[in-house]
Amino acid sequence: MSLYHVARGLFRFQFKIMGWKVQGAENFPADGPVIMISNHVSLWDPIVAGCSVPRDVSYMAKDELFSAPVLGFLVRNLKTFPVKRGQGDMSAIRNSLNVLKEGRVLGMFPEGTRSKSGELQKALPGMVLLMEKSKAPILPVKIYGTKDLLTKGWGKFGAIIGSPIKIEDLKVPAGVENRREWIAEQIMDALNKL
Repeated sequence: MSLYHVARGLFRFQFKIMGWKVQGAENFPADGPVIMISNHVSLWDPIVAGCSVPRDVSYMAKDELFSAPVLGFLVRNLKTFPVKRGQGDMSAIRNSLNVLKEGRVLGMFPEGTRSKSGELQKALPGMVLLMEKSKAPILPVKIYGTKDLLTKGWGKFGAIIGSPIKIEDLKVPAGVENRREWIAEQIMDALNKL
C-alpha cells in the first residue's frame, strides 16, 4: 500500500470524526482523465479535496514545497509534482498532460495561491490550456470550512463536487478578445455557485 493511500485513509478517518461532509460524489467520473479544480484558502484544501473524491489525485504544487526537509519528502511521495509559479513552467505543463494522457486525475488550484479574504480570485489561464490540449473535462470542487479547520471547523467543513465541464460546452461569444480568459471566468463562476 502506498503512502498516498495510507495518508488518505488516516485523514478520511479523522475527518469523519470531525463531521466532514461531501456532496455530489456521484458527479465524479469513474474513469478517464479529469482536471479537478478547487478554491484555495487553506493548507488543508488539497487534503480535504483529495479525501473527498473517489479517485487518486495528482496535484500540481508550488516548487518551494519540494525543498523543505520533511514536507519535501511527503509531497514527492503523494503523487505531487512541482510548478514554478509566476512563469510559464513547461515541465509542469508536460507533467500535467502526462497525468491526463494516462487517464488520471489532475488536481489544480487555478487561483495560483491561497485567497487571504476567502473570496474566489481570478483564475490563471493554465487550466484552460490543459483542458484544450487534453480534451479532459474540468470538475469543480468547492472546499469550505478549512480556514480554521482544527479550531473552528468541526462539523463545518467539506466539499461540494460539481458537474464536469467540457470544452465543447463552452461556446465563446463573438467579439470576445481573450478566449481562454472568458472560459476561465465561466469555470470559476460554476465553482463559485456550488
